[in-house]
Amino acid sequence: MALVRFWLFLSICLFLICATGCAGNRDKDHLAGRFAGATEPNSPATAELTERYTQVVKALGDLRMHNQQLTEENTRLKAQVEDLQAKLSQTQTELNDANILLMQMLGELNKWKADVLGFRDEMRQAAKAQLEALAKILEALGAQPGGAGQEQGQ
Repeated sequence: MALVRFWLFLSICLFLICATGCAGNRDKDHLAGRFAGATEPNSPATAELTERYTQVVKALGDLRMHNQQLTEENTRLKAQVEDLQAKLSQTQTELNDANILLMQMLGELNKWKADVLGFRDEMRQAAKAQLEALAKILEALGAQPGGAGQEQGQ
């Protein structure tokens, strides 16, 4: 059994050596000749491929430049968004504070209106009491109450 394995191994090794080593330089020359027609500088296919390669390289350069510009713009816009987010947060805080202040001012204004309207009633009552007292004083001094002057005043 060991002898069969040995012979099998030896035959595979000899086959590989012959297959790769026997061709030798002949395969290299054959491969070099295979591409000899394609590397001629005067070939129309070479000129076309060269031109296409030049166009592709130029397009690649343009795309890389455009990608770099977009990356820079994206970075700039991200920084701008961060700044604007901070400003927005500050503005919202200020707006909430101003809203609270306006609500307090509205409450004070309504209280002031109620006080002023109440004060007007008090002033009218005081003026009425004053007029009644003045009428009594005039009556005591001998003036006639309810004359023509009073009807003109009303």
